[in-house]
Amino acid sequence: MQGVVERESFLSEHSMVEIAREIEIPAADVYGTATFYSFLETKPTGKFIIRVCKTITCAMKGKTQVLFAIQDMLKIKMGDTTPDKRFTLLETNCLGWCHKAPAMLVNDDVYTELTPEKVRDILTKYMDKNGNFHN
Repeated sequence: MQGVVERESFLSEHSMVEIAREIEIPAADVYGTATFYSFLETKPTGKFIIRVCKTITCAMKGKTQVLFAIQDMLKIKMGDTTPDKRFTLLETNCLGWCHKAPAMLVNDDVYTELTPEKVRDILTKYMDKNGNFHN
């Protein structure tokens, strides 16, 4: 399943049926596994997936303000993708960076000890001079 997500960015219904057929298990089992794990998306995502840690440690260290800054800058809510399909914003369970909370991932890049200002600086690095996102 991880290989499919790496290639296609999510597990489509068709992919899950094919995986089930290949390993001879019910498609419902594949779907159950995919929806249980945070990093196995079952709907299309943006090019850049922002995952904000939702643990109590991150919450106590300012995750809510960080999340508001991201939502304000990208003009999307949790679980949404920007209209240009560049960014998807998701919450996820512990990222393993509680000692440097709050934390987030942008694809595979880890950002820690976040503040609203730091988040704006990080996201600005993904934008060109016209305010358009780039890689």
